[in-house]
Amino acid sequence: MPLISAYHEFESINLTEIDRKSSANKLIEDRNLGGIWTILSEDKLIGYIALCKGYSIEFGGLDAFVDEFYIQPEYRGKGIGTEVLELIKLEARKIEIRAIHLEVAHTNHKAKKLYSKAGFREREKYILMSVNL
Repeated sequence: MPLISAYHEFESINLTEIDRKSSANKLIEDRNLGGIWTILSEDKLIGYIALCKGYSIEFGGLDAFVDEFYIQPEYRGKGIGTEVLELIKLEARKIEIRAIHLEVAHTNHKAKKLYSKAGFREREKYILMSVNL
């Protein structure tokens, strides 16, 4: 939970600790929703990646969003993010996910470079739009 809190602080995501813990636990407990993978360096917890499942007619089956991806700042720029994205693609293929999507801030140039290197491409024809319910 401290890493999720750190990510939410970095991204200015405002959730109560109770709501944050509840959301994360639902994803951990129900593999049909996706999962959270921890990132270790020399047996030290340094980050996590959360993948949430969906379904897409366009992509021909299951798809998923990288909902959250966080590596502690002192471990960034060392190739860990690239390795994690390759591993999460392998994990996704194992459970027959056909496409992975993610969103990144326009101003986060380092993350955009990382995602491009991992094969993610902007879909210039579309923008992501959301509504809270």
